[in-house]
Amino acid sequence: MGDRVVIFDTTLRDGEQSPGATMNVAEKVRIAQQLEKLGVDVIEAGFPISSQGDFDAVKTIAKVITHAEVAALARANPQDIDRGWEAIKGATAPRIHTFISTSDIHLKHQLKKSKEEVIRIAAQSVARAKKHTPNVEFSAMDATRSDVTFLTAVIEAAIQAGATTINIPDTVGYAIPSEFGELIRTLRQTIKGIEKVTLSVHCHNDLGLAVANSLMAIQNGVRQVECTINGIGERAGNTSLEEVVMAIRTRKDLFPFSTRIVPKHIFTTSRLVSKITGMVVQPNKAVVGSNAFAHESGIHQDGVLKKKQTYEIMTPESVGISKSSLVLGKLSGRHAFKVRLRELGFRLSEKDVEQAFSRFKELADKKREIYDEDIVSIVAEEIHRMPDRFKLVYLNVITGNITVPTATVKMEVDGEVIQEAGFGDGPVDATFKTIKKITRTRSKLLQFAINAITGGTEAQGEVTVRLEEKGQTVIGQGADTDVIVASAKAYINALNKLEYRKKGLRGL
Repeated sequence: MGDRVVIFDTTLRDGEQSPGATMNVAEKVRIAQQLEKLGVDVIEAGFPISSQGDFDAVKTIAKVITHAEVAALARANPQDIDRGWEAIKGATAPRIHTFISTSDIHLKHQLKKSKEEVIRIAAQSVARAKKHTPNVEFSAMDATRSDVTFLTAVIEAAIQAGATTINIPDTVGYAIPSEFGELIRTLRQTIKGIEKVTLSVHCHNDLGLAVANSLMAIQNGVRQVECTINGIGERAGNTSLEEVVMAIRTRKDLFPFSTRIVPKHIFTTSRLVSKITGMVVQPNKAVVGSNAFAHESGIHQDGVLKKKQTYEIMTPESVGISKSSLVLGKLSGRHAFKVRLRELGFRLSEKDVEQAFSRFKELADKKREIYDEDIVSIVAEEIHRMPDRFKLVYLNVITGNITVPTATVKMEVDGEVIQEAGFGDGPVDATFKTIKKITRTRSKLLQFAINAITGGTEAQGEVTVRLEEKGQTVIGQGADTDVIVASAKAYINALNKLEYRKKGLRGL
């Protein structure tokens, strides 16, 4: 029994069968190249006979991939097999992957063939593929719902015909780990010639057990796992590559095996597939979800800050994520709050920390998540009580559809009154440009939003702006019945917060 598990990635074939995940040739090639960088052993590039586009994609991938094997899927018939070979014959290491159903329900309702016919077709198809390449994989579709005696006979025929890899698919995600492990053990004990081939599994996630079944299969002698990035695929998806690989890597006590995967490329690959397919990775997705290394509970945050292994069984850096994140909210404790204060550059006494923490808890009960700018405001308003450097004294705006919007702004800067005028594409733009001239800020406006606090034409408008300067981001807010005035207030509020941040980072 070998100590290396072969990773067979089918993101470009089975993964593309996810509703809405269709990719063009260029996108497939880009993902294939990333998969090769990730270190997968086999890239199943597609199903060449399904369309001209898929044929072209597989053929192109076969030419550009140099280290991984490139596989083409083919039904157990001459046309599929020959078409598949035409697509991959230019590959450095081509593989034909042919399959036929073996379950009674598929034979009766889909294939409408006898068991004897299926055995003969399986053998003939493998033999035909073998004439093209010595690297032939055979899959018994819906194996987990098949009669074991018949399944054994079909696999033995495929091995005798020359198959080098035998794949046992849980096509509809029907199996549970204990019975799947038993099936693998039974097949390894009863199939003649099984020791000559690589035994593989391809599990679907209809019951959420694809990864568990694949791991159970490895423990029972399987040495190839078919999977996809982010677990995408038909219906509920496939075995998640990142989850299987990191389970093997993390639990060496149970899986004394290795893979060729370079874990630090996992996160990048995950995000690339998500971006190209449009399938968003759920926040609580294992290994690559945005919450996978995020902690909000005060107990968890305290533990992670003292020793990461208390609540992290793998490091975020190991899969290509820069670091863990502590999400500040109502469940957070003093330890995490103190750490965030230090990260923001504030050095406070224990008394001031307690005062700020008390205010933080009050705010956390009202807000779902506390941002850095909220903490800066707490320190500025509750602890240092720093006066605003910038104050709005006067604003007048001339605008209309036959005049250039002009803003005249009078402000107090460090106690000195300054007045300027400026033009813009609209009244808000003119106002912001004039304020920028007065304050000499180098900040960049990232976001601008207006909401009506009350109803009616006389409603008070609330404006929110987000500014960024030298990596520091703040949110400013302002309200007024005149939305231009509200905008000016919000912009100036944000500029004052930037000043708080600058002073905070100097050690206040």
